[in-house]
This record gives sequence, structure tokens and C-alpha cells, in this order.
Amino acid sequence: MAQQAYMTETADGGSGPERPGSRLRRLLHRMLAPWRNDSGIWRRGAVFTALALLLALVMLLHAHVPNTVGNLGSLTETFLPWLGVFVPVLLLLGLWRKSAITLIAVLLPAIVWLNLFGGLLTDKSGGGGELMVATHNVNADNPDPVGTARAVAGSGADILALEEVPASKVSVYEQALAPTYKYHAVEGTVGLWSKYPMTGVQAVDIKLGWKRAMRATVTTPEGPVAVYVAHMPSVRVKLKAGFTARQRDTSADALGEAVADETLSRVILLGDLNGTMNDRSLNGVTSQLRSTQGAAGSGFGFSWPAAFPMARIDQIMVKGVEPESSWTLPRTGSDHLPVAARVNLDTPS
Repeated sequence: MAQQAYMTETADGGSGPERPGSRLRRLLHRMLAPWRNDSGIWRRGAVFTALALLLALVMLLHAHVPNTVGNLGSLTETFLPWLGVFVPVLLLLGLWRKSAITLIAVLLPAIVWLNLFGGLLTDKSGGGGELMVATHNVNADNPDPVGTARAVAGSGADILALEEVPASKVSVYEQALAPTYKYHAVEGTVGLWSKYPMTGVQAVDIKLGWKRAMRATVTTPEGPVAVYVAHMPSVRVKLKAGFTARQRDTSADALGEAVADETLSRVILLGDLNGTMNDRSLNGVTSQLRSTQGAAGSGFGFSWPAAFPMARIDQIMVKGVEPESSWTLPRTGSDHLPVAARVNLDTPS
């Protein structure tokens, strides 16, 4: 059977075989014709262009957004990755308005967002890790504490931290976790469970008046590690007061001072910090420790709220050890997702 040849009109008025790509060129020609014939494409879309530039500036200069009024800077930094959602919105608006200047301007916030968060889109996790650690805010009102305890214990974590453990349910968690963890300690509403011996257990004063942080030395087969568990005060967004994070900020500074005074070179911090790594108010902690999610995770690792995670406020941070992988665990009866990480302890203690 003879192969059918698609014909197209030639320059002399005749016809001949259609060259590859000519159909695509004609399609693009028809799509772009209204733009080429429209002299207003460079004048329309001033508002959308201004919004694109403002979005780029907010992301680029987020550290300079002031905290003096309602902690606006910290609020912006808490949800900073989500500002990228406005990039495709502005792109569509630019297409709708047939505004060339808007389409060009949208490139700026897109580039800034990729510079800030593009690294989180790749999988940096490795296959190693001598020690697995996990942390979980179990929620004081958890309807299934036994199921929650068994779920996180079943993750295989060698060291497990729990936050928001009410006094009335401490024994419930102790009994549920006893088959997996030989050693444990509870200070106030936070607790630490370990497969390895624990010594030097003590509460850490984070300026609250009650116990929500602790420290212990865990003696692993690779040597001792200082393990901190912390639950920073909650933050709220209120109409008049703004982002109410002052108490959390004070506690974060106190925790940072405790970490700075640590004598062991290997440090692991587990807990609900009620803040993200972008939040400047956690600098007392983040300036000293590395986030395992940022160093060895895949994606943003959002942990709260469990039903639709929007922020990574549950953290595993380290110093003197090497993160290998970091991830979130399946949902339990809590409003937070558990988070876990594997680390190597091959640095000298």
C-alpha cells in the first residue's frame, strides 16, 4: 500500500509534502495571532504585574518583614512555601488579560521561589543510617493513645520522643511502649523512650513555669548522644493581636541557650517547636542545629495539621551527626503527623 503523503501549499501556489513541524507552526501562528495584532499587550495588566513584583519582593526579603506589628514577619515565614501558589495564579491572569509584561514579571517570583525551595523538591534521602529516631505530638485529647503508641513503636525507631502527654495518660503510653523500649523517662508533658540506656535525665527550663522540655544522654553502640525533647508553646492567629508567638519565642531562646551549653558534641533535638525552619524567631535553635528534613528529606515534610498538612512544625534537628533520611509517618489519632529520621553517628564524640 502506498504511504499517504500530507500535502501543503508551496510558495508558487502548487502543493507538496508537508514538512515536519509545519502543523505545529501553523497552530502556534493561529494562537499567537491575536497577541501580535494587539498593540495593547505591553500596556495591560499593570495591577497583576505589580502583584507579581510584590510577591517576589516578599519572598526575597521575608527576613525584613517586621515583627513589630502582630509578628507579621514570623507569620509570613511560617507559610512562606505556600506563597508559590500565587505564581501559577498570576500566570493565568496574565494570559487572560493578554499582558506580556505580566507574563515576564511572573518569572521573578517563580525564580525566587525555586531558589528558596527548589532543593526540597528533590529526594536527598540515603539508604544508610545507624540510628532511627522519631518524634510525635500525640495530642492530649487523642482518642486512641494505645493505637498511637503502637503505631509509632512499630516504625522501628530506636529513640522515640512524645509530646503533649497528659499526666492521666502517662501510664497508658508507658504500658503500650514497654515491649519495644527498655528505657524511658517522662518530664511533665514530654517523654523519651529508648532501646539504649539513658542517663543524665533532667528537665530543661524553657521559661514556662511547667515542664515541657527535657534532656538525656543516650548511650548508643556508637557512643553517647545528647537527646533533647521539647514542646514549644502554641501560637495562634488572632484578628487584633496578630500572630501570638511571643511566649514561644521566649521558650525557643531558652532552649537555644541550653543547647549552646551542651558538653557532648553529638546532639539530637526532637519535638514540636510550633514553628518552621524559616521562622527567624527560632534562630536561637536553628543557628546551631541542622534540620534532617532539609538535609536528607524528600519534599517539604509538612506535619500539621494531620488532615491537610500545611507546615513543618514538628522537627528533628541534629549537630555532630549526619542525617541520612527524613520522612513523615502515617497518621495516628493525633492532629499531628509523626516524623522520623535516620542518622549516622560516625563523628567523634
